[in-house]
Amino acid sequence: RILVAMNDLGLTPGRQHRKCANIAGHTSGNYHPHGEMIVYPTLVNLAQDFKMRYPLVDGQGNFGSIDGYPPAAMRYTEARMAGPGFEMLTDIDKETVNFKPNYDERIEEPSVLPARFPNLLCNGAVGIAVSMATAIPPHNLGEVVEALVALIDDPDLGIDGLMEYVKSPDFPTGGIIYGISGVKEAYKTGRGHIHIRARAHLEPLKNGREDIVVTEIPYMVTKSNLLEKMADLVRDKRIAGIGNIRDESDREGMRIVVEVKRDGNGEVILNQLYRFTQLEATFAANLIALVGGQPKLLNLKELLECFIDHRHEVVVRRTQYELRVAEDRAHILEGLKVALEDIDLVIKVIRGSEDPGEARTALMERLELSERQAQA
Repeated sequence: RILVAMNDLGLTPGRQHRKCANIAGHTSGNYHPHGEMIVYPTLVNLAQDFKMRYPLVDGQGNFGSIDGYPPAAMRYTEARMAGPGFEMLTDIDKETVNFKPNYDERIEEPSVLPARFPNLLCNGAVGIAVSMATAIPPHNLGEVVEALVALIDDPDLGIDGLMEYVKSPDFPTGGIIYGISGVKEAYKTGRGHIHIRARAHLEPLKNGREDIVVTEIPYMVTKSNLLEKMADLVRDKRIAGIGNIRDESDREGMRIVVEVKRDGNGEVILNQLYRFTQLEATFAANLIALVGGQPKLLNLKELLECFIDHRHEVVVRRTQYELRVAEDRAHILEGLKVALEDIDLVIKVIRGSEDPGEARTALMERLELSERQAQA
């Protein structure tokens, strides 16, 4: 609904950013009548590159941070669609998807987007509804597209064959997936536990000591909470051998430095941090999506097949629309050609008629035109 509202406002990539308060108001007023206080956090989420593998919204201003800092109020921030968000709406004006009345039946909204960009697999989805939940991890766009092409070429391709292309999830915050068994289980059954570890290494110093340097953390882990937990472990003496913890992150990227004391062992301390903090986290994949309006547990192949089926329907409907428009135009041009061949008669008939209706009827009789041709 936010993307449709942004499309209404013409906020495509390359156009000027617009105040988020305007976007939230348009969304809430036309499509989602539950107040912009729920619309704006969703809009922010769509623009955060540490939440979305491929952000659908291009934000300008303070949209929050991985440290857990909140975004600025919507009257201060601005946004427009990002490339992937724009691709979600491609050909929406060509009768490619069904529309339904909005909440007050004043205008219509699409029941689903044409989605040239495979958003569900590439950005994933985490949500809780009544009696069900979903947790689809994000993936790499290039890998997903290669798998889609392979599946179109060979519909009998199995999960193992598809995993030649889609190796594993691809989280926006990086990290290392520790063990592939949970990934395989998720792709084959729809459910599985994926263990993610922070990317960390030991940096030797000139004085013979060493630092533990963390450059990537697991998905959906807030950095400030992670640092707080580390400090608590040191203060409570559950981990010994840490001299200091510094956050040296800047616009170039993340860098958390853990100073190891002279008598400490960096490898041992790193393993303790993996064990006791969110430097190691688990993503419980639960690939539930709505298929034809019904919630269904899907494996990797079924997720890809659903996208292919949807895109096939969109392309067929788009082609039928374009053919109908072309045929309508051809019909008018054929009528104009007939009129051009006998232009003097056409002028005489129109000038000799009392009103447009009489002229139209006369042209239809004299030149054997259809009503639409005669009107044109």
